[in-house]
Amino acid sequence: MTRKTRAATFSIASNSLLILLKIVAGILTGSVSLIAEAIHSCMDLAAAIIAFFSVRISDKSPDEKHPFGHGKAENISGVAEGLLIFIAAIIIVYEAIQKIIKGAHLETVEIGLAIIAVSIVTNVLVSRYLMRTAKQTDSLALEADAKHLTTDVLTMAGVLVGLVLARITGLDIFDPITALLVAMMIMKAAYDITKKSFAGLMDTRLPRDEEETIELVINDHIGSLVSFHDMRTRKAGSQRFVELHLVLPHKVALEDAHTICDHLEDHIRGELPNVDLSIHTEPCSAECGSCSIDCQTGDEREWDFENKV
Repeated sequence: MTRKTRAATFSIASNSLLILLKIVAGILTGSVSLIAEAIHSCMDLAAAIIAFFSVRISDKSPDEKHPFGHGKAENISGVAEGLLIFIAAIIIVYEAIQKIIKGAHLETVEIGLAIIAVSIVTNVLVSRYLMRTAKQTDSLALEADAKHLTTDVLTMAGVLVGLVLARITGLDIFDPITALLVAMMIMKAAYDITKKSFAGLMDTRLPRDEEETIELVINDHIGSLVSFHDMRTRKAGSQRFVELHLVLPHKVALEDAHTICDHLEDHIRGELPNVDLSIHTEPCSAECGSCSIDCQTGDEREWDFENKV
């Protein structure tokens, strides 16, 4: 079992436990905000299951039908999670409005407070573990799951405040009002997750700082090469894809051109993880005079990259 799969499995187990606790608390207290949290956790569980299968798929090696790998399974997972969160928010809004219209009535609030407190601590620990694993493995699915649980912590804190206010003031309407505020926060999280996941499905370019890293590596080798252009980048799950045209001195031998490309690939992969690099080489015009090799005569030189990589 890979690190990503292990983290996704742990998320499923924790969400299952929290759903059971919140359902029991909601039934005992009659709290719509607790029931809303139980519904939200059901969506969390569905999202965790989706993340579990998506990371297993995305970890598969490229094959005949999927020569670019299976990384976009994680983007699809992120979109599915975002839609599930939207659905959860709509259900919560409906239930809260019904409680406001018909009147809210709470019982044994202390039980609800205790269960929410336990749920908050559990989600903080699990979300931190998932986010740490997501950063280590560059997993979009685990990152979405971690952010989902982080949103849960905020919404549960809101539920906790609402129950405390209802307990102190005796005004049970604080409970459905809190549920509505929770729904608004959930919708914001759904939007963020969906937007980021769609970016990968639409082959949005890599973040500017990552592209600058690639450019710095190439520019560090100017002298052994002339320039580069037409760089295109995209990302699928945790896999980065980079294509570019590399301009080399006019009469560089094929073997030397291959050596240059190999060293560039190694250097770039040392700076950015999971990079699939495709380089098209082409000769310069032999007119600029900026090369460290004589383009006109093709004088031989030693291609030594020891200090460049």
